[in-house]
Amino acid sequence: MEQNYDRITEQLLEKPYWVIDFLPKQVPQDSRGQFFAVEHYYLEGPLQKRLYNQLADVVLKLNCYHDLTVNHGGDEWVKNPEPATLVAWLNEALQHGHLCALIDDGTTLITASGSNTYLTLYNPSSDLLQLARHLAAAAGLHLWQPNQNQPQN
Repeated sequence: MEQNYDRITEQLLEKPYWVIDFLPKQVPQDSRGQFFAVEHYYLEGPLQKRLYNQLADVVLKLNCYHDLTVNHGGDEWVKNPEPATLVAWLNEALQHGHLCALIDDGTTLITASGSNTYLTLYNPSSDLLQLARHLAAAAGLHLWQPNQNQPQN
C-alpha cells in the first residue's frame, strides 16, 4: 500500500521543529545587528557554496543512519536517492526551490527551501535530535529550537 506522503508532510509541518543553521540561536526581531545583510552575504556571496556543502553534509550523513524519502518538487517521492542526486536537489532547493525528506516511516520531516540559510527538522525523536545535533556540530553548524510562536527570520 502506497503512503500518501503529501498528507504526512502536511501533518508534520504542524509539529514542533528545530533549525539546523549557521547561527547558534534565533536572532531577535529587535536585534541591533545586521542579520539580513549577513544572511544576504551567505546566500549571495563567496560563503554560499561552503554553507550549502555544510547543510548537504548533515543530510548525507543523516541518510547513513535513516531512510530518506525525498520530494524535490512535483509529485514524485524517491526513497534514498543517490548521494550526488540528493546533493544536487538540496542545492537547487536552497537556491530557489523546495525539498522535503521524510525520515524512516514518515514520523519526522526535514525541509530546505530557497533563500534560506538553514534546514528545518520537524517532529524528531530524542534520539534523532541528538544525532542531528552531533551531525550539525561536525559540519560547523548549530541546532536550535526557535520560539514556535514567532515566524522564523
